[in-house]
Amino acid sequence: MSVDRETVKRVARLARIAVSEEDAERMTGELNVILGFVEQLNEVDVAGVEPMTSVAPMAMKKRQDVVTDGNKAADIVANAPATEENFFLVPKVVE
Repeated sequence: MSVDRETVKRVARLARIAVSEEDAERMTGELNVILGFVEQLNEVDVAGVEPMTSVAPMAMKKRQDVVTDGNKAADIVANAPATEENFFLVPKVVE
């Protein structure tokens, strides 16, 4: 896949980036080099390769997935003008 100057200008317009004709010409070459590299990567056989989190093997740090209330209910309602059992009290409004 390759891009031309008009494609670069269209993408720049969609991204709301001002690109001069000179910059569009330069970017055309740069984008074609990048797309060529991506096409080259698509040729690599990665069947059977496990995904990695790092280039060096390491165990991921994990924590227990436990649901808590944060133990901060009293802190959250501390500045409220009226509370009851850690809930905000608000006046009833009927219109």
